[in-house]
Amino acid sequence: MDPCSPEILPLAGSDTRVLWRRSKRARRVSLRIEPKAGLVVVTLPLRASRRAGLALLTQHASWVTANLAALPGAIRFASGAVVPLGGVDHRICHFPETRRGAWLAPGLICVSGKPEFLPRRVRDLLRSEAQRRLALLATEKAYRLGLRPRRVRVRDTRSRWGSCGADGSLAFSWRLVMAPPFVQDYVAAHEVAHLRHMNHGPRFWALVRELTPHTDAAITWLRDQGTRLVRIG
Repeated sequence: MDPCSPEILPLAGSDTRVLWRRSKRARRVSLRIEPKAGLVVVTLPLRASRRAGLALLTQHASWVTANLAALPGAIRFASGAVVPLGGVDHRICHFPETRRGAWLAPGLICVSGKPEFLPRRVRDLLRSEAQRRLALLATEKAYRLGLRPRRVRVRDTRSRWGSCGADGSLAFSWRLVMAPPFVQDYVAAHEVAHLRHMNHGPRFWALVRELTPHTDAAITWLRDQGTRLVRIG
């Protein structure tokens, strides 16, 4: 069992990619869908056997295969691919003879240089845009409260769209830059509200709604469309 490489196993009549992991913190065998990679992760406590993981997979085979089948199609950063930026579709265009790195044009993400550099340059451009847009949103909302984040940065997080550290640092998933502006506005408001309330109590949610009018719509959008963002890149 290689903990780093997925294994192909027949499950409910189809070949399924399975990634095995052992965890010191795990108290029981568990399953979860990894949307970015399009596979199921089986987490085993240190003393649990592979047989226990296989038994749980078999027991929940229909759930696993149904959830994997429901994932949006993966979109890789390649010439001709269409990816959203601020909720608006942009086509990636490759200009191999140009020396400009990556830049934006109306409806386009333009990339120069060798083809093997294209995915990284698109990702770097989107991360830079995410840093600029989300830092501006968070800083403006914090200013309204008389607060200032210690710092704002973007990451490639898998389990949440944003976070607020105990030291006042804010972090956001760079993938939010692909979401519509109202979604970005909500996530920025959510994390800025944590600068004052490090919980999800009534006063926290009241402050979120004071900072953005998009709470309900953005939560619904992230629930229904968020997985699509994880499948891009």
